[in-house]
Amino acid sequence: MFRIRRVSHDPRIELAPLIDVMLFLLTFFIYSVMMMERVDLVPMELRTYQSGKAAKPIPAATVSVDLEGKLYLDRVPVALDGLVAKLEEARQAAPDLVVYLALADGKASVDRSALLLDVWDRLQPAKFNVNIVGRQQRGPLIRDAATLPTSPPAVGPTVPPLDAPNSSANSPVR
Repeated sequence: MFRIRRVSHDPRIELAPLIDVMLFLLTFFIYSVMMMERVDLVPMELRTYQSGKAAKPIPAATVSVDLEGKLYLDRVPVALDGLVAKLEEARQAAPDLVVYLALADGKASVDRSALLLDVWDRLQPAKFNVNIVGRQQRGPLIRDAATLPTSPPAVGPTVPPLDAPNSSANSPVR
């Protein structure tokens, strides 16, 4: 007859689960301590420095064209012929004047592109720093040929048209 040997094993404590639990508790307590003190309520001394200066905005003038093709200089109506003269006066007060060209957003009753080009052509010989501003077009994105899909899109199950004969009606019932 065979005899079964019983080997006595020494009890042991696995350290990996113990380390996991301890790291979890440590993380939990660190996070809870951080949330106990609100940072926006902590009193803080804000020092002022002697060399700091307040920021000054760059002097700017805005030439805008409304939907009817009327010109405005800083929201004041202006004629096309007097535009450069008024901007020269503003540049005498501030030599680093920046001019912004803006078009009103919407469907216009007149073609404003010729007027915008005329304003641009009058401002360029006077050596103004001109920037054209506007809203980003909300149309579809233009993608490169590399990003276009090479296979046709997957087609899901289709519903037969209502006037098509039902194939199950013609099949025998089982």
